[in-house]
Amino acid sequence: QVQLVESGGGLVQPGGSLRLSCVASGFTFSNYAMSWFRQAPGKERELVAGITSGGSTNYADSMKGRFTISRDNAKNTVYLQMNSLKPEDTAVYFCYAKHIVVRGRNYWGQGTQVTVSS
Repeated sequence: QVQLVESGGGLVQPGGSLRLSCVASGFTFSNYAMSWFRQAPGKERELVAGITSGGSTNYADSMKGRFTISRDNAKNTVYLQMNSLKPEDTAVYFCYAKHIVVRGRNYWGQGTQVTVSS
């Protein structure tokens, strides 16, 4: 049974930090590129950051320098360190797994809420 379970969301003040985690199970984690997406109320889901199976990373422009994605293949976990948070970062954050070869073999987590407010 494939599962992606996010954790680490919550309420934080502007300028604060949070670290999200996504634990994967039911598939070979190292065969998947991993990403974080987010969706704010009334907005489309957008890419936050991605990391390949080999560790190469990419970020949406508005997150560069503030967010860091990383992965630990031994723990089947991908992380998103978020610093200097802004109210506009408020959203549900989703973990996403995409197989590096097989098209269409993708999985989503259930999401974790991040709220940035004073």
